[in-house]
Amino acid sequence: MAHVVFTQQLRRFIETPELDVDAASLRDALDAVFAVHPRLRGYVLDEQGHLRPNVVAFVDGVRSADRVALADALRPDSRVHVMQALSGG
Repeated sequence: MAHVVFTQQLRRFIETPELDVDAASLRDALDAVFAVHPRLRGYVLDEQGHLRPNVVAFVDGVRSADRVALADALRPDSRVHVMQALSGG
């Protein structure tokens, strides 16, 4: 099962559990997490279901380039990290 981790930045606003999910794609993994924790969806996805501009996802250490369909393929042992992008100066 793929392991999904949300970084600490999101924990300031909402519970972000680590979960193991049976998923073939990044979209499937996020949907599985949101089924258990629906309030988390609004912090990660916008109204169209795309990654919010300030959120990035990594699958097995590689940044997801598909912010719309979230079609990145997952292996059974994949690790997904979701985090807020940091900015400032």
